[in-house]
Amino acid sequence: MKILLPTSTAGSLPKPSWLAQPEKLWSPWKLQGEELIDGKHDALCLSLQEQQQANINIVSDGEQTRQHFVTTFIEHLSGVDFENRKTVKIRDRYEASVPTVVSAVSRPKPVFVEDAKFLRKQTKQPIKWALPGPMTMIDTLFDDYYKSREKLAWEFAKILNQEAKALEAVGVDIIQFDEPAFNVFFDDVNDWGIACLERAIEGLKCETAVHICYGYGIKANTDWKKTLGSEWLQYEAVFPKLKNSNIDIISLECHNSHVPIELLELVRGKKVMVGAIDVANNMIETPEEVANTLREALKFVDADKLYPCTNCGMAPLPREIARGKLNALSAGAEIVRNELLQTS
Repeated sequence: MKILLPTSTAGSLPKPSWLAQPEKLWSPWKLQGEELIDGKHDALCLSLQEQQQANINIVSDGEQTRQHFVTTFIEHLSGVDFENRKTVKIRDRYEASVPTVVSAVSRPKPVFVEDAKFLRKQTKQPIKWALPGPMTMIDTLFDDYYKSREKLAWEFAKILNQEAKALEAVGVDIIQFDEPAFNVFFDDVNDWGIACLERAIEGLKCETAVHICYGYGIKANTDWKKTLGSEWLQYEAVFPKLKNSNIDIISLECHNSHVPIELLELVRGKKVMVGAIDVANNMIETPEEVANTLREALKFVDADKLYPCTNCGMAPLPREIARGKLNALSAGAEIVRNELLQTS
């Protein structure tokens, strides 16, 4: 039976302290070799259990097996030199030391397929798997080979398509592409970014999603948000074209952001993962706060197309805070679900 308002997370969940340093992005692993492989799988099981205990309907791996949502994928590709690092500005916001593209990029072997297979064995629930989007990948690298953002993005789209098809084959129900860069490079998004994303999903029969947010709750992002004024209209620039794209679901940030909720009208007809949990602070939302965000969204999204979600990943948060937020998400969705069933 199809669940009304199925809940999910946008991606990452905190890692246990025995696996990596908590509350930190790009946190180094505390284990090595076989122990690390086992440890990642143990963490994946824990993460799944925490989602299940919080009654999350569409579950994920919590990104327990990767250090970072973009670079862990890139590490497995050939043509990228991780020793040869350059400092670049990521999403026009903060500087980071990143690897260099030195030759043609390719995917010698599957990246996340074994992990996805492992997750699939642990549960009969629908599972979602996140991959970095082509535009966000090129923004996390120094390109010394193609010398063209667009050319490199198209190459990555082909590689992502190979990985996505392999994930679909092992039973992944929803493949999500993370594209925070869509909130920054509007001209590129409309000129070729969405077309690239459509190349990445070509031929897939499972559901596909694009996650466009204002970023993790790290200082560089929260500082940037302060400069955006009282109305965040970034989504306005890309929604009309996304509405006409082949992507099934659009995932975005709503709670505690200054996004005018009526912008959702621009994608009416699409499924929408409505971010009803703020990941940029340690305050645990009340179920009623979550319910309010969902009620507002329902003015612009049909009930059978609304998926309550978190604003972004929760890797930098303390585990007990993330747990509390997951519980609030479920409880808030349940309130609205009951309201909808009573009125139907």
